[in-house]
Amino acid sequence: MTTRSLSFIALFAAFIAVLGLVPPIQIPVVPVPITAQTLGVMLAGAILGARRGFLAVLLFLVLVAIGLPLLPGGRGGLGAFAGPSAGFLFSWPIGAFVVGWMVERFWSRMNFFWMMMACVIGGIVAVYPLGILWLSYATDISVLTTTIGSASYIPGDLIKAVVASAIALMVRRSYPLIATRERSMS
Repeated sequence: MTTRSLSFIALFAAFIAVLGLVPPIQIPVVPVPITAQTLGVMLAGAILGARRGFLAVLLFLVLVAIGLPLLPGGRGGLGAFAGPSAGFLFSWPIGAFVVGWMVERFWSRMNFFWMMMACVIGGIVAVYPLGILWLSYATDISVLTTTIGSASYIPGDLIKAVVASAIALMVRRSYPLIATRERSMS
């Protein structure tokens, strides 16, 4: 791994941490807040690619696990990985990987539609199942009820996917060194 790749990974871990400063929106029915950090997960995959995006989010989670208060509300430590939102946290690296893999896979025809599809599939479809299952387990609420309650997150996550797509396309056009396919950055 190059120094440039390590720098990008650290930079995106820091960016996700900064997004934790945006106050979370609490939904009365569901104990997991809406945060801006999922935007960072989508952007990590879309800009850095599958492997580096995965590693950036994983680095962020390691920093949270060792106790840094990087989650909204100043949360951090191992307790964050036992609460109701832990399933979503565990699935973030997978989501970044899926976004990055799709961007790399469809690189030759990457436009707003394909970037949006990558962000939706990686940032929502890949993240929600584990998040919902863990939330159901942690709260002792049925999976069906948890799934219905989690549907309230979809509009916000779709907005984040639109924002992430626009930003990622702009960054990839402006900074071709970042946009270089993951295979050539290894």
